[in-house]
Amino acid sequence: MPSAARAVDALIRGYQRHLSARKGFTCAHLVAHGGTSCSAAVQRILSQRGLLRGAVPTAVRFLACYQAAALLRESNVQGVCCCGGIPVPFRF
Repeated sequence: MPSAARAVDALIRGYQRHLSARKGFTCAHLVAHGGTSCSAAVQRILSQRGLLRGAVPTAVRFLACYQAAALLRESNVQGVCCCGGIPVPFRF
């Protein structure tokens, strides 16, 4: 694995271990569709395809998560968030 891919993988693992558990919400895509969280899905995509070939599938996943968040907001489901202009509340 090239050094850039290793760095991105380390950043995702750090996010999963240290920030994800404290942020106070879960991935909207995971809540709406099951499966894996976006961070786990992106980590898998990047490990299989690399940074350049994984860019489009990663963007597609984040778009799907954004759409899932909009769907869940209409349903008044609480405790989910997605990438975008939504403030990130942290619990420590």
